[in-house]
Amino acid sequence: MNVDALLETIPPLAVYVIVGAVIGLESLGIPLPGEIALVSAALLASRHTLDINPVAVGAAAAIGAIVGDTIGYSIGRRFGMSLFERLGRRFPKHFGPGHVALAKQLFTRWGVWAVFFGRFIALLRIFAGPLAGALKMPYARFLAANATGALCWAGGTTAVVYFLGLAAERWLSRFSWIALIVAVLVGIGATLLLRERTGRLIADLEDEHDWDTLRRD
Repeated sequence: MNVDALLETIPPLAVYVIVGAVIGLESLGIPLPGEIALVSAALLASRHTLDINPVAVGAAAAIGAIVGDTIGYSIGRRFGMSLFERLGRRFPKHFGPGHVALAKQLFTRWGVWAVFFGRFIALLRIFAGPLAGALKMPYARFLAANATGALCWAGGTTAVVYFLGLAAERWLSRFSWIALIVAVLVGIGATLLLRERTGRLIADLEDEHDWDTLRRD
């Protein structure tokens, strides 16, 4: 069985459910690859041999993001900042003091805009709901920023990837894989650069946190 035949056996409904579930759990505060799930589904939708609707993909992603962030907000409001202290002890790579400090700093400075733009940033995508709740952001303001951010992120990402997939399919029928490989490498390089800069900010904030702890002791 070749790849195309294997892909054709995947029910479209399963794709929508997986996209919504993965993004919903990520928005809840669980570090899952929501963006990868969305991009993969949008690429599948761009294949003319598959019956996957790109609008349904975007809708599933938006619904998952809104529902997951709302549940995360409720949990954060219920348990407060102590929730992140417990998570930091158990999952230091994702909820360490530097991660929390950076997210909190962005929230303090930008307010609801941090919720909106947080949908486009991996770190804030995990923290947005729980942290907004822990910081007692009014729910109406949170919901407005959360919903508009989710719609823009899900709809925009799906549309861009879908049309790029259509263009790539036409290109690859006439040209080699070289252009696609170069584009992928550029995308990976940009992602790694952003991750490295974020990691540096987190490390600096963790150093500040450790120094403050030593001074208090």
